[in-house]
Amino acid sequence: MVSRRDFMVAGALACAAAGLPRAVRGAACAGTFKTQLKKALIRARLDVKVVDELKAAGFPGVELSDKTATRTEARAARRLAEDNGLKIHSFMGGWFEFNSPDPAKRAAAIETAKQGICLAEAYGAPVMLAVAGRVGGPMPKPSQFDLDFDPQTLVLARAAKDGDFAAYVKAQNDATKYAQDALAELIPCAADHGVIIGLENVWNNLWVKPAFAAAFIRSFRSPWVKAYLDLGNHVRYAPVEEWVAALSDQLVKLHIKDFKIDRAAANEGKFVRLGEGSIDWKSVRRVLDAVGYNGWVSIEESGWSNKEYAEIMDRFAAGTF
Repeated sequence: MVSRRDFMVAGALACAAAGLPRAVRGAACAGTFKTQLKKALIRARLDVKVVDELKAAGFPGVELSDKTATRTEARAARRLAEDNGLKIHSFMGGWFEFNSPDPAKRAAAIETAKQGICLAEAYGAPVMLAVAGRVGGPMPKPSQFDLDFDPQTLVLARAAKDGDFAAYVKAQNDATKYAQDALAELIPCAADHGVIIGLENVWNNLWVKPAFAAAFIRSFRSPWVKAYLDLGNHVRYAPVEEWVAALSDQLVKLHIKDFKIDRAAANEGKFVRLGEGSIDWKSVRRVLDAVGYNGWVSIEESGWSNKEYAEIMDRFAAGTF
């Protein structure tokens, strides 16, 4: 039996895939949204100047990134935000070497992540962003990835149909195991402090397809491990709509940026300002609504003014961007 959620997601993806001009697609598939998106900017720390800038531009929330802050400073920032009607909705814990071949480095990364969870709690942030590792070396180009993996064990058998990428396959499998071990140790800490670990998809060359990333997130079977999806990071691997649909109820936070695909270029494209890339934002908004995402969207790029970004986000939330 097809659930109502699956039916709605399928309908939104059908609109996205329809071979129509963007404007026609938007008109044909437009509707009243049931979900609400809340806009935020990313800042290192919070002070009176930053608060005034956020309020002047109409942003109700902020995501903070400075990992050197003390808990006392974080609690002071929380009070400043609360006194001004702002929400510190997330803390960027950053990259962690959960998949390092060195056991000492893996242990150190877990301890650093625990400190980040404590800092997020002091900020009053319900989520800490985390990147669960990264790998390098020879691997397929973004458009060449064709993953063959077991959705139950998460063991990757093949990275691409053509080419010998055995070293990458081993690195991916090691990363999955080590990350699962690390996060199993972190889940009790996250639960104790009331902070969700939001695993972000970045250019770390791991879990690069929507189905694989979703299976990895769901493998924890925990409300304390969710997906922090960057809406521009992985469009070179698959359309944003597919990422949203695959992660669906596992989404806890969103970043937004834009990317222009050029398969002949280095990295098969480049990041550009919002609205200047290959992403169909009207279609993305419809799929976010179909999966029921209500929550924060932090802008992670530069180039427009704060007020321009506020306007862009209002249009994105309304499905008119």
